[in-house]
Amino acid sequence: MRTVDRATGDQLAAMRVDYRTEGFDVGDLADTWHEQLIGWMDEAVAAGVPEPNAMVLATSGPDGRPSSRTVLCKGLDDRGVAFYTNYTSAKSHDIRKTRFASVTFPWYVLHRQVNVRGTVEMVSQEESQAYWSSRPRGSQLGAWASAQSVVVRDRRVLDDALTAITNRYDGQDEVPLPGHWGGWRIVPEQVEFWQGRSNRMHDRLRFEHNRLDRTWAVRRLAP
Repeated sequence: MRTVDRATGDQLAAMRVDYRTEGFDVGDLADTWHEQLIGWMDEAVAAGVPEPNAMVLATSGPDGRPSSRTVLCKGLDDRGVAFYTNYTSAKSHDIRKTRFASVTFPWYVLHRQVNVRGTVEMVSQEESQAYWSSRPRGSQLGAWASAQSVVVRDRRVLDDALTAITNRYDGQDEVPLPGHWGGWRIVPEQVEFWQGRSNRMHDRLRFEHNRLDRTWAVRRLAP
């Protein structure tokens, strides 16, 4: 493995961007966290941000050790943020054990990010089926072929599994929804909107949910 030389280390230390945006305040927020997130999502789409619905999902196992990976947001409304995956994957094992997760939308080009934290619930069978039916056939076959997160000997194992599944459903108009595949929804307890500002004095506004009276409050955080 190649080691990082001193020059590269110095370059990394010098890398920085001064975020020169107008920023925003509490009065600029939508009435609800999901309306605000949808608004920023729409602006990310309009700005041509690559895969604007990509979000970094963080989970932890019972031992407290964290893991993170990028998934795609495929549902967003007042109930929460939803994504779909294999229910036997590492991320799903973590979620089943702790029932908590966090996602971050990293819209670097806009100098923005949004962090959503909360409990996790399983998406209904009907919603999973509806989304499954909208997926390309190749993605459906891949979900059947891959035992996600399981160690495999080599690439050929995966290719052979995909070939076998492709042959299995050859001639069938529809590929059925696997029993091991579906959606998870993060039900927010906190949703933070981050806007980069000059001199690292960023704007951080967070919607916080009060479980007792089921109301939301907005708080400004120091950067």
